[in-house]
This record gives sequence, C-alpha cells and structure tokens, in this order.
Amino acid sequence: MAEPKSDLRLEIAHVLFIDIVAYSKRLIDEQHESLQDLNQIVRNTEAFRSAETSGKLIRVPTGDGMALVFSTTPEAPVQCALEIGKALRSNSELQVRMGIHSGPVSGIMDVNDRSNIAGAGINVAQRVMDCGDAGHILLSKRVAEDLEQYRQWRPYLHELGECEVKHGARVGLVNLYSEEVGNPAIPEKLKKERETSAAAPSIKPAKLRMPAPLSGAILGTIALVIGFWAFSHRHSQTGTNAVTSPEKRIALLPFKPLVPENRDQVLELGMADSLIAKLSNVREIVVRSLNSVRKYSGLDQDPLAAGRELEVNSVLEGNVQKSSDRIRVTARLIKVADRSSLWSNTFEEKFTDVFAVQDAISQKVADALALRLSGQEKSRLTKRYTENAEAYQLYLTGRYHWSKATPPDIRKGIGFFQQAIELDPEYALAYAGLAAANRALAMNADVPAKDCLPQAKAAAIKAIELDDSLADAHSALSFGLIWYDWDWGTAEKEAKRAVALDPNSGMAHFAYAHILSDRGHHQEAIAEIARARELDPVFFLFRALEGMMLHHAGRNDEALTALRKTVELDSNFWATHLMLGKVYTAQRKYPEAIAEFTKARQLSGGNSESIGSIGYVDALAGDKEKARAVLEELKALSTQRYIPSSNVGLVYNGLGNQNEALSSLERACEERDPRVTLLKVDPRWESLRSDPRFVAILKRIGLQ
Repeated sequence: MAEPKSDLRLEIAHVLFIDIVAYSKRLIDEQHESLQDLNQIVRNTEAFRSAETSGKLIRVPTGDGMALVFSTTPEAPVQCALEIGKALRSNSELQVRMGIHSGPVSGIMDVNDRSNIAGAGINVAQRVMDCGDAGHILLSKRVAEDLEQYRQWRPYLHELGECEVKHGARVGLVNLYSEEVGNPAIPEKLKKERETSAAAPSIKPAKLRMPAPLSGAILGTIALVIGFWAFSHRHSQTGTNAVTSPEKRIALLPFKPLVPENRDQVLELGMADSLIAKLSNVREIVVRSLNSVRKYSGLDQDPLAAGRELEVNSVLEGNVQKSSDRIRVTARLIKVADRSSLWSNTFEEKFTDVFAVQDAISQKVADALALRLSGQEKSRLTKRYTENAEAYQLYLTGRYHWSKATPPDIRKGIGFFQQAIELDPEYALAYAGLAAANRALAMNADVPAKDCLPQAKAAAIKAIELDDSLADAHSALSFGLIWYDWDWGTAEKEAKRAVALDPNSGMAHFAYAHILSDRGHHQEAIAEIARARELDPVFFLFRALEGMMLHHAGRNDEALTALRKTVELDSNFWATHLMLGKVYTAQRKYPEAIAEFTKARQLSGGNSESIGSIGYVDALAGDKEKARAVLEELKALSTQRYIPSSNVGLVYNGLGNQNEALSSLERACEERDPRVTLLKVDPRWESLRSDPRFVAILKRIGLQ
C-alpha cells in the first residue's frame, strides 16, 4: 500500500457554489437546457471573464450547477454572484441558489486521473449554499467579515446567524441582497431550525467538535480536515444573530400618565411610537411595532409580563405628562429576565423640546444595549421629520386612531394626517401615515377602491420623494400597485425595497408575502408571512393572514392549527374567524364554516365578505333559499353603502350560476376591487378556472 504524500499544498481560495433548484424534477431535455442557460449567464459575467483571462479561475462542474474557484480577492465571487442574480431576473424559469466561502483548497488527481481541486473551501461553500432557497446568495460569516470592511458592501449584508450543516457542524450565514438582486426571505431551513429551537428548552450550544473527514459528495473527494477544522473553530466563537440574540429584541411600551385623571392617551402612545420609529432604523435590534405594543396601554399593565408575551428581553417603560407648555418624561429600560434596570432618567422640558427628549432616550437605549451603530444609523437615530410641534401632535393623533384599525378610526386618522401635512407640507411621516390609512380602508371598510387607493399611492410616492428610506411608505405603495394598478413587477420591487430598508419590519415582510402568495409562490410567501408574525407576535392580522396563505397553498391542517392558536390568543379579532370559515369550507365542514363567518360578521360590524361567504356556504350545503336570501340582503345593502361585486359573485358561484358569477367578477375588475387579486389562489373560485372569461380576467389583472 502506497504511503500518503506529505507535501499537500494548501491555498486559500474564494469559492462561489451554484445550484439549480429542483433540477432533478425537470425532464432530461429541460435539465440540459437549464444548464446551458446557466453556463451562458455565468460565462457572460465580467467577474468570470476577468478572472479566467488572468488565469485566476478554476471551474468545477457539479451536475446540477458548478463551483467557481477564484484565486483573486473575496470580492470576486460576490461580484460574480450579483451579476448572475441580475441576469436571472429576465429568466424566471431558471431558479438558482448560491453560496460563497473563502477557505483552503488544493489540487488533486480525480478518478479519471485528471487534475481537479478539492478542500474545505469548496465543501463549506456548498454547505452554505445548501442552507438557501431559490434566489438566495448566502455568504459564510468569514467572507462577510472581509466585505464589511468596505463601505460599498455593507448595505448588501444581512446577518442570519448560525445554521447546522452536515456532520453537526454549524456555519455562520449572512444573506446578500439588495432591492435589485437576491432573496431577502429567511431561508426555510434556518426558519425551521429556529422554530425547533424555540420549542426546545434553552441550553448553551456545545463547542463544535473537530469534524471527521468530510466527504465531498459532488466532487467525489475527501475534504481537508485541517482546513475545515480551522473554519469550524473560528466560527464556533461567533455570536448569535440579531433575530435570535435575546439582548437585541426590545419592546417600547406605551407611556403611562403621571396623574391618571389627566391622562393623554395620544401622547402616551405617541411617545412609544416615535421611539419605535427611531430605534427601528438600527439593524442590530428587533423593535416590536406599534401594532404589537398598543394593547399594553392599560394603567395596570405589568411591563415584564408584556415583555414575556412579546418575546423580548428588554422593555422600555415610562411616564409622560404635558402641562401647559411643559412636558415631563421618565423612562426606564428593564431587562425582562431578572427585572434589573439597564438605564433610567427623567426629563422636564418645554413641549417644543420633546424631540430633544426623544433623541436623548433613543441614544441612551442604544448605549445601554451596546448597539454598534453605523454613521447612517446614528444620523437616523436623531432624525427629526418635523420641527413643528403642532404638526407632530396632529400626526400622533392620526397614528393613535389609525392603529385602532376600525373603519371610523381609520377615517379619523386620515383627517389628522391631512391636518399635519397642511401645517408642514414636508412632513414625510405624515404622508406615510396617510398612505397606510387609505390602504387599510380598501379591504377593511367596504370602501370603493377609487376612493382610497389612488390617494394611498399618491401619499406614498410623496413620502418616498421626501425620504426614500421610509420602509412603511414603500410597503404602502406596493399594496396600491397590486390592488389598483395590477403592476406586480413594480409592486414586488417596492416590497423588496421595504424589506431591504428595514429587515425587522413585519409590515414590509407582509407586503412582500402578499405579492408572492397572490401569484402562487406559496413556499416563499409562507416564509415571509411567518417572518412578519415572528417580528410582531401579538399583531393578530399577521397571524390571520398566515392562516389565509397556508389555506391558499392547500395546507389546510396547518392553517387550522395556526388560526385556532390565534383565537386562543384573542377570540375577538374578526379576520381570524373569516379565515377559519374559509378553511372549514375547504374541508366541507359547512356548519362550522357558517358559525365562523357569522362571528366575523358580528365582530366586524357587517363586513360584506363575511355576509357573502355565508351565502356561498349555504349554497354549497344545499340550502339555496338561504343563499338567495343572502343575495337579496347584499343587494339591499348596496343601496346604502358600497358592496364589492366580488362578494356578490361569490354567492352566485356557490349557487352554480357561473354566468352571473363571472359578470360580478368582471364588474369587480371595473371597480378595481382589490379582492380580485386573490382569484388565482382562492380555492372558492376553482370551478371557474377553465372558463375562458375567468382566464381573461386573470390575464387582465396580470395573474395569467
């Protein structure tokens, strides 16, 4: 037996591993075509051509993709991946994922006695890639640490934390994306691992063992143990990511009055809201939104109980009182685990100096949590959107009413936002609030789309003109673009922009999830809405819509479990009952469905989709007289207020009157009824899918 050679020469290389998603599920000729397309795209990138011309590139075919080994700089594979990602935007059929790592490699002779290359650098790049889904460009933490030293790369880098790969090893991952390229969603593998970890008892992770020699499954070679051990040892020392790190999740609770009989709920909630807006600009921290914290405004609310329910590790509580032109504010940052105070202070100023108070509190919270702020984050932490104290009060009042989410309060909120804008026409936040409030009317209040969605779009565009970094404005714009303009491409760009600007915004992930779900991209949509729910665990709209998206994906058992859990948390949120009714309908549990739709109708104050859904199920259950009575009720209501035609068409569909059902949907298109954007995925319209008129409707709204 020959002795192994001892002169094995290791070199550090920068590896881009590329894989075609679901390659094995394609037909043989489709596999060949997709590989040819990928090869052509890769060869056309400037990074590939430059490295190959200089002799600094080795190509390793892997059957369903390739490994590109650069011996230039860590930037080379990253630049190549970005060029590939941009080129793939015009080829939606070719779905790939990419992983990048810098590590040791060496030359070998393969089974065909040809020169080849192997090593931990290649194997780890493959492991990193394996953690991703379609569209992801994932980096190992080692590569990201090299890139973050350069200003131009920082906006692309989004830390994900560690993920377990083969042989029990864990690698630190960073997601590379921008509004133009990459996939901002949390990888499914990592999401499932977090869910498993969250359900298990908390224990400290053990140090990584030096793994046994790794098998290079694709290359058919033996990995270099020393190189991979060095990588593993290095990364066993890294910290957890911003999502799972306890000290980086915070809730800013509504402030309490110093004198209960003189309370000002607008100011109390508004102080928390303003601080949320400031601290949400810091990527290293996850801040619970106003939607989640507003429920904790009671005078007897225990901040520690709220912190546990919100799944955070620190809470900011305080008191606020305005008297004449003076304001007094006390604030305290508490560690939930042991009730210890991390920081506290009292401020007493003129009300016109309330902005300085908020700046000081935000900075002290950042200091207490040892947040590492970039220059841009420091600037945004003290950014003031208006210097007009009266406009600020009007804005806070608008936010107070809008966040209640009832149609009358949403309309009140719109009025206050408009008044704030009249006082300060450059108030970007007020325009963003106006956009969000008008958008909310479209689905919640049976308001004609023409009376709210163009207004929402115009306000969002103005907010973005004044401050392009407002994630909420981009989210609101994306809804208007799909619900009114049916411009799916631009809407997706706006939603991705919102996620890129604020990865910890539940609303941004929700906006992107809606676009993905409506177009039938169910796996990615469910990942996005789950992320929204994780970021705002007690905002029940996200939980209800997660159930809807699971239902639209045909995963009704999961939807039922999720929705029942939401009812346990709050049995009075009407949308949860609406979604439960849809799931029961799909399961042909008609009495249960009617019971849920009836609850939704009662709790919503008569939402017409709840009424139409009752008639639809009555018809399916064989009680056509009741269904026709619902039709007459909707027609009578339409003389008093707007009733979306889609809700009328639903009853006709249940009765089997396809002609009237289709005519109703065609009228819904004329009305720009946002509910038509669900037609492709809502199973209640399954019986019409093959009808040419239905197909024409889908084409008209950009879904066919």
